[in-house]
Amino acid sequence: MNEKEELTPLEQDWRTRSLNAPSPVQQFGPCGRIMKNSAMVMQIQDPASQRLTWYKPPLAVLVIKKVRDSTVLSPFVQLVEWLIQEKHMVVWVESAVLDDPLLIQDKKFQNIKDKCVTFKDGRDDLTDRIDFIICLGGDGTLLYASLLFQQSVPPVMAFHLGSLGFLTPFQFQNFQDQVTNVLEGHAALTLRSRLRCIIVRKNYKDHKNDSDRNDLAECDSSGVNSINNSNALPSTNILVLNEVVIDRGPSPYLSNIDLFLDGRHITSVQGDGLIVSSPSGSTAYALAAGASMVHPSVPAIMITPICPHSLSFRPIVVPAGVELKISISPDSRNTSWVSFDGRNRQELLHGDSLRVTTSIYPVPSICSQDQISDWFDSLAECLHWNVRKRQKCLDELSDLTGSGSEDTLDELDSVNQI
Repeated sequence: MNEKEELTPLEQDWRTRSLNAPSPVQQFGPCGRIMKNSAMVMQIQDPASQRLTWYKPPLAVLVIKKVRDSTVLSPFVQLVEWLIQEKHMVVWVESAVLDDPLLIQDKKFQNIKDKCVTFKDGRDDLTDRIDFIICLGGDGTLLYASLLFQQSVPPVMAFHLGSLGFLTPFQFQNFQDQVTNVLEGHAALTLRSRLRCIIVRKNYKDHKNDSDRNDLAECDSSGVNSINNSNALPSTNILVLNEVVIDRGPSPYLSNIDLFLDGRHITSVQGDGLIVSSPSGSTAYALAAGASMVHPSVPAIMITPICPHSLSFRPIVVPAGVELKISISPDSRNTSWVSFDGRNRQELLHGDSLRVTTSIYPVPSICSQDQISDWFDSLAECLHWNVRKRQKCLDELSDLTGSGSEDTLDELDSVNQI
C-alpha cells in the first residue's frame, strides 16, 4: 500500500481487529528511511536487520537538551558549534533553550546563536522540516521528541547525559565520530512502537464519531493540530512512547474501570488504576507495578494494574494489533484521570472512554551497537538486572563427589561417633 494512500473504511475496520501489529511507516522525516534488503518477506522485515539509510543528505537537525541542568550546557554548545561549522547543517533548537541565563553568558555560543533556527513548543509544526534529531540528556528528551512529532518521526540519536538513560545508548565523549557514522548511514535502528490514544467524550460523541474513526486509522493530522494549538482544549488524540496511565486521581475511592478488547468486555479494574504501555514503556512505570520487561521490537501492548484490590490480577500482554477501550464503570463512585507519557493530564468522566491501539508511526531510535546489545546493556547498567554475588563453588567437597555415596556417608558417621 502506498504510504500516502488513505485507508478505506473496510481497511480501517480490519486493521483494528488484526492480531498482528500494523506495518510501520518506513520513512522518517524528509530524508530517513529503512534500508530495504533481501531479508524482507512480504514487506515484514526482520527487526535485527533494520538499518538506517539516507536517500538524500540530511541538512536540518533538531537538538533537544535536558532542561534545568547546567552539566548539559557545555556538551550542547560543543555539539551545536560542530554541527554548524564542521557539518554545515541547519540546527533547530527550542526558543526557550536560548533563554537559559547560563547559555546567554557563554561567549562561544553567542557567536553561533544567530545561526540557529528556533521553534516554540505548542505553536510551531515541525512536520517535514527536520531530517535528524539529537537528544542530550535522559529518557525524558526522547519522550519529548516523540511528543513533538505526532506522525512520522525523524531518526533519533540519544546521548546519555541524564540520570537513568535507559533509552539513551550513546556516550558523548567521542560524539564527532559517532554522529559522522550516523550521517554516513552506518547505524542500526530500533523501531520503538507508539500507542495511539483517543479520548471519546460523551458530550461530543455524536459530533466527533466520524473524525475519531479517521483518527484511529491515522489518516489525518487532527492529533497534531490539537497539540500544536495552544488555545485549544486538551488534546484527545495523542501518540505516546511509554504509556498511558488511568488512575483515581485525588479521590479516596477505588478506581472502577471497564476494560474492553476489540469490543469484548475483558474485565473490570478495581484498584488505584491501570497502565497501558508499549514495549519501550515496559521498563518504565509498568516495571515498578510488576510488569514483565519486553524488548522494544516485540509487537505487543502491556496491560498492568496499579495496586489492584485482587490477589489474582496479574499483568498481561496482548497482541499489538488489537484495540483497547477503557471506560468508567457506570456504578463507579468517582471519575478517573488519564495522562500520556506523564503529560496532558485530564479527567475522564462517566460516559467518556479511552481507545488505545498501536500506531503506525514508530520512533526510529538509532542503536549504539545493535538492538540486542543496547537493550541488555541498559538492563544491566541502569536496572542492575539479575545482579547478585556469585555462589561459591564446592571445592572443599570435590573429593566426596568422586567417591561412592555410601562409603562417604559411612565414613562421615564413623567420624561423628568418634
